[in-house]
Amino acid sequence: MAKKKTISSNDIISFYMDYVLEHNHKPKSIYAFAKQNNFDEAKFYEHFGNFEAIEKGIFQAFFDNTHKALEASEDYANFEPRNKLLSFYFTFFENLTANRSYVIYALHQHKNSLKNYKILSGLKTSFTHYIKDLDIELIDVKQEQLNKIQDKGLTETAWLQLLLTLKFWMDDTSASFEKTDIFIEKSVNTSFDVLNIAPLKSLIDFGKFIFKEKVKTS
Repeated sequence: MAKKKTISSNDIISFYMDYVLEHNHKPKSIYAFAKQNNFDEAKFYEHFGNFEAIEKGIFQAFFDNTHKALEASEDYANFEPRNKLLSFYFTFFENLTANRSYVIYALHQHKNSLKNYKILSGLKTSFTHYIKDLDIELIDVKQEQLNKIQDKGLTETAWLQLLLTLKFWMDDTSASFEKTDIFIEKSVNTSFDVLNIAPLKSLIDFGKFIFKEKVKTS
C-alpha cells in the first residue's frame, strides 16, 4: 500500500490519540508510529519534534477550537467580560468532554500537580493571553509597577482557577458533568464579584471629594 503523501498536524494528533487509547501507552518510537499509520517518518517532523510536542499540541488544539467557535458567534462579541469567560469555560469543557478518555489518560497521573505539568504550557500561554484580551477592569492605582503586579496576579489567578476546574471535572461523576457546570458558574461569578470595583471606585471618589473640600475650607 502506498504511503500517505499528505499528513496534517490534525492527522497526527488523531493517530496519536487513537494509539494511546487503544494501547494505554505511548508508541515505542516515531518510526513505529509512522509505519503503523502508513506515512513517512519525515512527515512527522514537519509538524512535531517528539511525542511530548503532540501532547502539548492536543491541549493547544482544545483551546484553539474553543476560541475559534466563540469568535464565530456574533452574540459573544457583545458580551461583557464575565459572560465571555463563562462562554469560554462551557465551550472549552464541552471540547474536553468530547475527548474525555484521552484527557483523563494524559493528565490522570498528574492530577495533583497540574500547575507544573509541561504539556499544559502552551494552553497556559494562550489562556493567559485570552484573559488579558478580555480587558477585565481593575483599579487604576496610577503607578505602572503596581498595575503590572495587579495584571500578573489576575492572569495567574485565572490560570489557577482553570486548573482547579479541570481537576474538579476529572473527578466529576455526575450525569452530563452537571456538577462541573455548577462549579464553573459559581467560581467565575464569584471571581468577578470579588473584582467588582464599582463600589470601591465610588469610595475612592468620595474620599477624594472629602479631601478636596477639607483643603478648600482649611
